[in-house]
Amino acid sequence: MNENEIATIIVDAAFTVHKALGPGLLESVYEGALTHELTKRGLIVHRQFAIPVIYDGVTFDEGFRADLMVNNLVIIELKSVENIHPVHKKQLMTYLKLGEKKLGFLINFGAPLLKDGISRIANGVDDWGDRRGSR
Repeated sequence: MNENEIATIIVDAAFTVHKALGPGLLESVYEGALTHELTKRGLIVHRQFAIPVIYDGVTFDEGFRADLMVNNLVIIELKSVENIHPVHKKQLMTYLKLGEKKLGFLINFGAPLLKDGISRIANGVDDWGDRRGSR
């Protein structure tokens, strides 16, 4: 299964969770519910996935933690806030670069309409899945 196939399942599962629970709950609740929903659909999901930082040949495990890693290919960063800020997208792009992943989703379950709360972030990949190199 490639990133785009996984992405389709992620978006559908996020809509299912948002429809069932609505906006305004704690991020951890959505993390658990989305993990459950993705696992039901046959995906492998790791919560609070460690993304180390490598500096000068030394690995620092106290790097970052992505909310969800799906099939070791797609990173999901979850929020439950009124508004997404540019720093949230930068955070996900940093995770993608450090983890050497091509695709991630920033999902804000705080949005009244989830379609307004989903951002697809690509690290050097166009919509057809072709590698272009990181910017």
